[in-house]
Parts: sequence; C-alpha cells; structure tokens
Amino acid sequence: MQVRVIQIVIFLVSVWALSYPFLYETTSSLTSAQRVQPKKPRAPKIVEKPLHNVQLPDFGSITDVKEKKQRFFDFIKPHVIAENTKINQQRASLEIALMMLQMGEALTEAQTKKLKNIFTYYRLDDELFSVASVQKALKHVDIIPRELALMQAANESAWGTSRFARIGLNFFGQWCYKKGCGMVPRHRDNEAAHEVAAFQSVRAAVQSYFRNINTHDAYRQLREKRAELRASKLPIEATLLTQGLIAYSERGDAYVEELNDMIRHNKDYFDEK
Repeated sequence: MQVRVIQIVIFLVSVWALSYPFLYETTSSLTSAQRVQPKKPRAPKIVEKPLHNVQLPDFGSITDVKEKKQRFFDFIKPHVIAENTKINQQRASLEIALMMLQMGEALTEAQTKKLKNIFTYYRLDDELFSVASVQKALKHVDIIPRELALMQAANESAWGTSRFARIGLNFFGQWCYKKGCGMVPRHRDNEAAHEVAAFQSVRAAVQSYFRNINTHDAYRQLREKRAELRASKLPIEATLLTQGLIAYSERGDAYVEELNDMIRHNKDYFDEK
C-alpha cells in the first residue's frame, strides 16, 4: 500500500513538471501583454467656446432635411437682403452723381462726401470724381443674388454646422492673415500663416463676404459678367455668375458645378419672404 501511494505521488509530480513550462509561458505572456498595452485613460473632451455672443440655432440637431434648410435660410436670408438693400442705395447715389457729371453739373458737398465713403469702402482709387471713375465704381457697387449668397453660405458652413460657423460665425469660409484674427485650421500646413476669420455678428460676416466678392481681383470675372447683364437690362441670375467664383475654392470647376446644382435643387426656398 505504501509503495502504491509513493507511485501516485511520483506520477503527480511528473505531470506537474511536464506541464509547468506551458503554464509559465502562458501566464508570462499575458502579464507581458498587459505591461506593453496598458489601458490609457481617456483624455477629457475639449469644448471650444464661441468667439461671439450670438445665440445660434442648433442646426446639427435638426434631423429633418427640409426643416434644417428652411431654418438655415430663414436665419441667413434677412442679412443678405439687408446688405443688398444697402448696396442698391449706394448704387442710387452713384447713378445720380453719374447723371449730373454727364450733364456737366457740379456735385454737392454732401454728394462728394457720400461718394468718398463709397469709394473708400470698396477700395477704389481716391481720385477726382468723373464719369469714368463713377462708371468704374458701379461695377463694384452691385448686388449679389440672394440665391448665390445663400448657397455659398450653406456650402461653406455645411448648413451652419461647421466649426468655423459655430465658433466664429464664419459662414463663407473667409480667411484672414493677421495672427489672432480668427481660428487656426486644425489641418493647416506648417508653413501656412492664414487663419479663418471670426466675426462678432452674422451681419458682419455677410458684409465681409459681399465686400470680398465686390473688391477682390480674383472675382473680377463675376463683376464683369454682372455689368454685362446690367448693360443688357437682363436679370442678374445666380447661375450666370458662378463661373466667376472659380477661384473661391481649390476645387475650381467642381465647386462651381456644385453651387449650380445646389441653386437649382433649392430654388423653392428662394422666395421674397
């Protein structure tokens, strides 16, 4: 009996000895893996604070597409209408001045002051007012069709949901070049110095967009086409001007085509309300 017990003990010890390397290797591997890939604590999510005090609609939370579009247009449209109204008033002042100059009449002091302000705002040469200079000014001082302005705002801001729209009220993707003038793009090239402009009001953002289109040399083609339509007494249609925005995006012709498609597909929203 004693011999039998000793044999059993020897057998158990042998089995343990044979399996020990495998048990050790498995335990060691698990321990090593745990050491190499420890669970990292989640970094706290940084919430970027708006650079303005405007209460924006939460466009991102609107799931119904038609409702989102209507809310977006209702939000931006009054500012576009107001800017076009202001421009039409400026044009009226220029047209009256042009008529007087063509008839050889002298401008009043009030007219001269008004024209100086208009010329300065549109970055036109500070010169003596003449038929030629006022005619040149009229190419710059003109409306942007609401369809075009609204669709660019929708395109550039992803219907009001982009970071630049939410944080800086920049609905048109406008850049600025002075350090601290806006927001630094997250994927900006190391050698780049531009920022995305930030505004304190939606009206200021819309005004800046209009002024950019009406003054920057990159959009000369748009202004020339608009002047041609004026001279021919034809409506200033948005889709006839979009080719003049080819420099607005690095996407070039594809951007222009996309704008035209958006204008056509959203025409039901462009009423006079």
